[in-house]
This record gives sequence, structure tokens and C-alpha cells, in this order.
Amino acid sequence: MSKFMSEEKRKHSSQIVPFSYYECRIPDYFASVPLHWHTEFEINYIRSGCSEFICGDEKFVAEAGDIILLPPNMLHAIYPYQNNTQSYDTLVFHPAMLGLEENDRCAAECIRPIVNGSLGLRVHIGKAAARYEVIKGLVEEIFFCAKENSAQADMLLKSDLLRMLWMLEQTGAVYRIREEDANRSELIRPALEFINENFCESITVEKLAEITHLSKSYFMDRFKQAAGVGAVEYLIQLRIKKACELLVNTEKTTAEIAFECGFRNLSNYNRQFKRIVGCTPNEYRRTFCYKS
Repeated sequence: MSKFMSEEKRKHSSQIVPFSYYECRIPDYFASVPLHWHTEFEINYIRSGCSEFICGDEKFVAEAGDIILLPPNMLHAIYPYQNNTQSYDTLVFHPAMLGLEENDRCAAECIRPIVNGSLGLRVHIGKAAARYEVIKGLVEEIFFCAKENSAQADMLLKSDLLRMLWMLEQTGAVYRIREEDANRSELIRPALEFINENFCESITVEKLAEITHLSKSYFMDRFKQAAGVGAVEYLIQLRIKKACELLVNTEKTTAEIAFECGFRNLSNYNRQFKRIVGCTPNEYRRTFCYKS
């Protein structure tokens, strides 16, 4: 899961297998998951530890046993919490798994409104949530089926996803969104899109504020509230994540990678890399090669 940059370019599903399963650890596998979004649903099930989630306008610490449900196109990010390591499972799946493309009343009244944003989902399902044990059982079976990765397991996976959504409706975790309650974090989405397309270039806060039609001070405030970090720090994190990807997948030199990721000063690149990742670029490359 190394390429989390604004709207993800990665395809999490195909027509034959409309979902992807990931086993994740923060910060062991990656330092953080910067703010981004994708067109699929996502379920995160926390196995151990804790970390900080930002989902739309919500910000919370997720602990072992918590379930995080993300509808399509919701901005979300994950950051380490204090000195904790968090282990969690992630399932990213196409809305077709819920029957989005059908023409029946279930799709029309229950599924499409969640996909188009007129119905909301309660994102954070903790132990105090209504019918938590039942929902947790369904989520555990969902991940069991995802790991099985067979046509037969897909049948049970689809039915469990629908049953989970039904249970959420029964407990009030699916609700109608009023226009005045729409995500304030949407204000910065144009800036995220611009950063994603131009992160290797010189980008100023003034330019980002102009793109969002906000004053500089208000933009900086809204960006930090939505992303968890300031715009400049967010840009640096994206550059470092791209650098990690190039270190793993190419034989380019450290200097070539630094320049390609938008750094014009090699010592600054090395300093920022070690600050965020915890080791030097060369150590990162050697560690990955050793593990593989």
C-alpha cells in the first residue's frame, strides 16, 4: 500500500475480483497514510495497537477491535499515535460487491445513495456500538473470505457485506446527510488534486489557496484540520512516499530519486527522509531487499 497520494491511481479491484485485501502495520510497513481518497468502499479492522485516523471531518484514535468503514470518495488518512505500532486488516472493494449495478429497489434506495453521498455511514464502530459483537463477527468472516480468495468464498463475502450493511441500517449507523452537514474537508480537495499532479514541482501555499478560492490563512487552517498536517508537511510526506516507491522498484540513484520527487537539495532530502521514515534512503533500500 505504498502509493497513497490524493486520489489513488492504484486499482483495488477488477471485473473478475472486485476487491483487494491488505495486511498493514503503522509505522512498520509505512510511516503514515497521507490524506487521499478512492472510488471504492474500504473496511479497516484493527488487530492490535492504536493509531490516529482522519476520515472526512472526523478525527479519532482507533484501538484494537475497532472497525472503520469508509464510503467511496471519502478523504481519509492514518498517522501513528504516540509511540504505538498498529496492526490492521484492510479490504477495499468495488460497490458492485453490494449490487450497485442492479436495477432493484435495494440498489436504488440503499446502495446508490451511499455511493453518491446522500446517505452517510458511521465511520468508527467501537466496542460500545449497538450490536458490536454481531458486526465484528461479520467483519471477521469478511476478512476470512477475502484471504481465502476463491470464487466460492466470494459468494459468502458478498452476502456478509450486505448483511453488515443491513445491520448498520438497523442500528442507525446509516443516515441521511443534510446539505448543510456536507464535509467541510471537501474545500481542500482541489488543492489535493493539484499537489497529486504536480508534487515534483515547486508549490506554494499561496498557489494552493488560490486554487481553492480561499484566503491563505483560512486555507492553511482548513488544510491542517482536514489532513492532520500543514500543506507543506503534506507535500513533503507525499514526496518521501514516492521516493520509497522508487527505491523499492527501480535502480535509480539516491540523487536521481531525490530530484524526481521534487527535492532540489540532496542534504534536505536525506534529512526529511530520515525524519519521516526513520532511516536513510540507502538503509531503506537495503532493508527492503533483505526482507524480500
